[in-house]
Amino acid sequence: MKSDVIVLAGGLGTRLQNLLPGIPKPMVPVNNQPFLKCLLGYLNKFRPSRIILSVGYRHELISGYFKDNFEGTELLYSVEEFPLGTGGAILKSIQLSKSENVFILNGDTFFDVDLDEMENQHFSNHADITIALKEMRNFERYGSVFIQDNRITKFIEKQFVERGQINAGTYLLNKQRFMENNWPEKFSFEKEYLEKFVEKGFFAPFFADGYFIDIGIPEDYMKAQHDFKTIF
Repeated sequence: MKSDVIVLAGGLGTRLQNLLPGIPKPMVPVNNQPFLKCLLGYLNKFRPSRIILSVGYRHELISGYFKDNFEGTELLYSVEEFPLGTGGAILKSIQLSKSENVFILNGDTFFDVDLDEMENQHFSNHADITIALKEMRNFERYGSVFIQDNRITKFIEKQFVERGQINAGTYLLNKQRFMENNWPEKFSFEKEYLEKFVEKGFFAPFFADGYFIDIGIPEDYMKAQHDFKTIF
């Protein structure tokens, strides 16, 4: 892997607070270890030179646990003193990266994607951003995407869909093209970048069928407790 990685790990985890009060969402225990540790273990298979953790709520619990290294991979911390939105968090974190392109992952989601293959496709396409997609059936929790001529051309709001491709929250972003825009300090990556620029830039899909879970709601958090016994 040639690209640095940003993990958005600043979430409060509001919907999990009744189960696990006071714990940042990426640090909730899954299979007897923090969810973020599982995610970092997966990332380490691809040998990134550095991983940047974008942290906010109770960030000292995360930095105190992982320190500045995870199994030989350098860890850097981008700390939000106040909520910046997903776009603001990425904008702040990206200053710490040294690669031309940057992977971005959500710290509460696990998607088993071949990141090396995704990176190769991104380079071949010369894409502004490559987005990992997961085919789902009978869902309404996630928005879906519309694809034409191997380009993502539209993001569709959350609604019931019998079968469709969802944005699974794993991105590879061309840093220079992203930084050419005059971004505010606080903004939504999904609304202000993805939805507004999808028709102007080259947003490439990367189709993947690996295991996917978002632990943001109690039902899927409990499902991860069972599933991760065989994954890790």
